[in-house]
Amino acid sequence: MTTRAWPGPAAPGRRELLGFAAAGLLAYAVDLVLFTYLRGPAALDPLTAKALSFVAACAVAYAGNALGPYRTARVRGLRPFAVFFAVNLAGAAVQLLCLAVSHYGLGLTSQRADTVSGAVVGMALATVLRFWGTRTWVFRAEGRVGSWTG
Repeated sequence: MTTRAWPGPAAPGRRELLGFAAAGLLAYAVDLVLFTYLRGPAALDPLTAKALSFVAACAVAYAGNALGPYRTARVRGLRPFAVFFAVNLAGAAVQLLCLAVSHYGLGLTSQRADTVSGAVVGMALATVLRFWGTRTWVFRAEGRVGSWTG
């Protein structure tokens, strides 16, 4: 019996992973810097700050993926961006849940605690979901799309 390392029909290639990571790192930097500014000097509440930083980071991530690892995917119109946005909303929900549990549930209300829970722990968990959704539903290649159970 053989086991596969990736849950779809084709394992992601090194270039795909590195390109996704590069676009994600840039988006992460935008998210982190903007969230930190909005939570600190702009004095917004943590959920509003995270929502605004997410929207900016989502636009950066889409552009980075469309121009980088998935530039050969023939996506047209608004549908790919809408699906990308939906996948990233699911990832954002994971991040917001981590932030809400930490800030409101556990009472960890410092800016540092908000940053760690929303932009570190939440981001790590959401990244797996975003990668899978991006390659499966947004920039899918012929013959590559599959379910988690393959």
